[in-house]
Amino acid sequence: MTTLTAAAVDLGASSGRVMLARVGPQRLDLTEVHRFPNVPVRLPGGLHWDVLRLYGDVLAGLGHAARSCVGGEVLSSVGIDSWAVDYGLLDGSGALLGNPYHYRDGRTAGAAASVHAKVGERELYDVTGLQFLPFNTIYQLAAEPADRLGRATHALLVPDLLTYWLTGTLGTEVTNASTTGLLDVRSGDWAKALFDALGLPRDLFPALRRPGDVVGPLLPAVLEETGLAPSAVVTAVGSHDTASAVVGVPAADERFAYISCGTWSLVGVELDAPVLTPAGRAANFTNEGGVDGTVRYLRNVMGLWLLSESIATWERTGPPADLPALLAAAADVPAGGPVFDPDDPVFLPPGDMPARIAGVLRADGARVPGTRAELVRCILDSLAAAYARTVRAASELSGRPVDVVHLVGGGARNELLCRLTADACGLPVLAGPVEATALGNVLVQARAHGAVDGDRWALRELLRSTQAVKRYEPASL
Repeated sequence: MTTLTAAAVDLGASSGRVMLARVGPQRLDLTEVHRFPNVPVRLPGGLHWDVLRLYGDVLAGLGHAARSCVGGEVLSSVGIDSWAVDYGLLDGSGALLGNPYHYRDGRTAGAAASVHAKVGERELYDVTGLQFLPFNTIYQLAAEPADRLGRATHALLVPDLLTYWLTGTLGTEVTNASTTGLLDVRSGDWAKALFDALGLPRDLFPALRRPGDVVGPLLPAVLEETGLAPSAVVTAVGSHDTASAVVGVPAADERFAYISCGTWSLVGVELDAPVLTPAGRAANFTNEGGVDGTVRYLRNVMGLWLLSESIATWERTGPPADLPALLAAAADVPAGGPVFDPDDPVFLPPGDMPARIAGVLRADGARVPGTRAELVRCILDSLAAAYARTVRAASELSGRPVDVVHLVGGGARNELLCRLTADACGLPVLAGPVEATALGNVLVQARAHGAVDGDRWALRELLRSTQAVKRYEPASL
């Protein structure tokens, strides 16, 4: 085996990055070569992703990656992951029919009711195993104007859209497809009967591809702009960022829960088969596809969006907010303060988050924090409590015992959140790696190209031997 030099394009809801990796049997190095903001644009017709700017930054990042290769090193593979559910529509010539809508846009209000009138909630869950979220792709498509949808030949999820622009090849990566509400969770293929029931063309989404599939070489124009070698290819990874993040969890055995903690927090367990029980549906748990045919049995929790949007509000209306200082002050706030349900739908759209939190607390008869530090502590206490509830529910509903909680992603830097989560769960929390998503991305690429071998547990063994993790023990009760 030889070392693979690869690039991970990792797009989050607030920022994106291109990472350069060197991966071999005893090596896993990751270097950030380009980071950029992902800023949505509000137009008269709704909230959109600026996907053309994102693509420009992807090209710039790949150029940085190419120039960062040294000593005759050649970047051989590129993998792309991003958030789920959002898509671009292409016409028959392959042209994009407008910027993709942002999942926080309000156009899907009422769309779920129109879908459920055609396919009942119970029937839908039995086919897809998917958590009800008002922005799932199936509801977004129901909200599409008929004329725009009628002009579309294909819908491409965001990583597949970028892959198409890089390679000219159409396809839909299966882990992200599993978030659409249109994939049969048992067969792992498109649920054609759902397309028919909803009046959607059966070939609206292209054929499925699997993590590790080599999509193909880069287009000549991409090679010219980036300086990459003609031998470079795009390799499919777990293109839903959580699917890559779960590969990047350095677990030693199956008795673990994960919290992929960023703008959203995805909390659950890794299984070999879906759980489609009435209890799971009632608890709004989802069965999403993972790498190697696994199932990510999880729930979405609102996540650090609550904190970042609060900081954005404070910076618009008053003196700048210093997050490290706020976290230090929040750690000194006495325990036992007010908490709220982070998953209240009122927190989904952008806006004045501190005012919304105060409103929810007042409605519950709870004390409203009087300072910024108290509000930060309230947010983190509420998230930790929600994580603990969700970990317990995932274990009980799936029958999978949990001995340890792995917290990966940006939230692993937040020591107060990690400590509060360990206390709330009553279990050790292993925090890190922060870049679990990019690491999972490049590990799948490396295995596809023969630089490492083995199943996901072998990949995780490499993670444990190369990546730093911090352990938080729960406080004594």
